[in-house]
Amino acid sequence: MSTAVDESSPTDISPTSRRQVLKALSGLFLALFVSTLSSTVVSSALPKIIGAVHGSQTQYTWVVTATLLTTTATTPIWGKLSDLFSKRTLVQAAMAIFMLGALASGASQTAGQLIAARALQGVGVGGAQSLVQIVLAAMIPPRERGRYSGYLSSVTATSTIGGPLLGGVIVDTSWLGWRWCFFLGLPLAVLALMLLQRTLNLPVLRRENVKIDYLGAALIASGVSVLLIWVSFVDNSFAWASWQTAVMVAGGLALIVLALWVETRAPEPVVPLAIVRQRTTALAIVGSLAVGTAMFGASVFLSQYFQLSRGRTPTQAGLLTVPMMAGILIASTIAGRLISRSGKIKPFVIAGSVLLAAGCAGLGTIDSRTSVVFLSVSMLCVGMGVGMTLQNFVLMVQNTVQLKDVGAASSTVSFFRSLGGTIGVSVLGAVLARHVQDSVAKGETVQVAYGDATAQIFLLSAGAAVLAVVAALLLKPVRLRSSLDLPEKAKEKANEKAGETGGE
Repeated sequence: MSTAVDESSPTDISPTSRRQVLKALSGLFLALFVSTLSSTVVSSALPKIIGAVHGSQTQYTWVVTATLLTTTATTPIWGKLSDLFSKRTLVQAAMAIFMLGALASGASQTAGQLIAARALQGVGVGGAQSLVQIVLAAMIPPRERGRYSGYLSSVTATSTIGGPLLGGVIVDTSWLGWRWCFFLGLPLAVLALMLLQRTLNLPVLRRENVKIDYLGAALIASGVSVLLIWVSFVDNSFAWASWQTAVMVAGGLALIVLALWVETRAPEPVVPLAIVRQRTTALAIVGSLAVGTAMFGASVFLSQYFQLSRGRTPTQAGLLTVPMMAGILIASTIAGRLISRSGKIKPFVIAGSVLLAAGCAGLGTIDSRTSVVFLSVSMLCVGMGVGMTLQNFVLMVQNTVQLKDVGAASSTVSFFRSLGGTIGVSVLGAVLARHVQDSVAKGETVQVAYGDATAQIFLLSAGAAVLAVVAALLLKPVRLRSSLDLPEKAKEKANEKAGETGGE
């Protein structure tokens, strides 16, 4: 069946229609679940995985950064492709790429191979994460979308909660081993493909003369990659004042300047500068960069802290991060329902940003002996902050730009959120590696060194979260509108095809 919602329909979707929408979204939600699980299942298992493939602390960070980078670079491209081709087919293609990356990751023999395989996996993750937002915008009015954003966040939170636990159990089970952290998601990915084939039947609404800015995406990704590689190795493999620094910094900045030049001339740029300059979009980008930095930093480095500084097993480390994941699940679900009921977003974004900053500040005081109760409260605040801001910065933008710009604006905010996570993980990982190296050289134990280093990177995350608070306070209040994010002709076609089967 095809599920379409008429712009003239009430702002509240009926229970029957809601069941139809959830049925249509079931395969998409499972695809999102699997792609998110692939990132979080690694978090508690990564210390053992890096040990097994004889990797370094820098490579530890790049196993995560490589996935985030390709996810970021491909997200806007998937969005543009959705204007040309069947959304269901695109999600299935993304899942196929994801499965190839998972197989290659599980078969990796070296840290370099694992990083390359994870980069391939990130291309599929980018498709799943971007297309779910696009399908929601095509099916559900913004006023009702707060509820479905809550469902979306619940799916993400469930995989985020289950991932570290599952990864810990897998690497602690001798007859499984770390490779099953990647292989275990394959059956779920196959099931997602089957559900998508049966349930997601949207009419194919192709835009004419769509231009995909491959050059802009490639230049942005290349420029950021060069600078992140420099951050990872400076002051370790070479000095700050060295020819390597000069070449990499100058090269990275030149690529980014060239990318901006291309973006000003591209018919449909990856980063539409006219939209970025709008107040709400610009502030949402700042907030999303900060949230991405704090969220990915917490998910990547807390498990390492519990294992290397506190001497816990991977399974125990996964259990100890449950308060943060539970905070995401609870806050996103409740906030989503309240936003749909009230139509107001800004109060929740402000509250979430404050909680995020407070939680990161709390984690910025920890060491190798900090009370587990204090850690749990701080992680709960971080989780609730992420749950109340992650989707809602995008939702605010969707309700302020013109309907014709909703897709571009949404993908731009998501792009910068992923970019924030990519830069944040790389920079925080580099800071942590150097702090640990210096502390151990001064005679500190590994446990003490990792405890102090983890506190330092969360102080940096707290600083980023303060930027999210400022951005949230400066946002203009908006109310959720009830119209669908489709051009008028597209709406007419969608409504004509509502109820038909085999739409795609």
